[in-house]
Amino acid sequence: MSTLFNIGEAAARSGVSAKMLRHYESLGLLPQVARTEAGYRLYSDKEVHTLRFIRRARDLGFSIAEITELLKLWQNRGRASSEVKRIALAHVADLDRRLAEMTAMKRSLEALASCCHGDERPDCPILDGLSEA
Repeated sequence: MSTLFNIGEAAARSGVSAKMLRHYESLGLLPQVARTEAGYRLYSDKEVHTLRFIRRARDLGFSIAEITELLKLWQNRGRASSEVKRIALAHVADLDRRLAEMTAMKRSLEALASCCHGDERPDCPILDGLSEA
């Protein structure tokens, strides 16, 4: 028989907060877990392992929808790795797009800040730039 953990222990072992653990359970990322007679959740090593998987996927920026797909693939031993790779590469493309957007934002802000004297005068190219259409 495997060891069972209360929500605090499962959270500590997985690196996921108790609040997020309950959230992931409500989203269906975790199956319903056993409960004590008093209604307290009990998590096995399997659920803790799943929580670590979810935490790592979140750390890499995967969305809940992507994590749902990845979890199904991870739990399906008959999966095609091409499906996993497709999800990962789509996420890489999304990260590339967001990086490009952030780089453009950074350049714009740097250009606006370089035009600002940053003194006691009320004129501010940064605010002027933000107010343009």
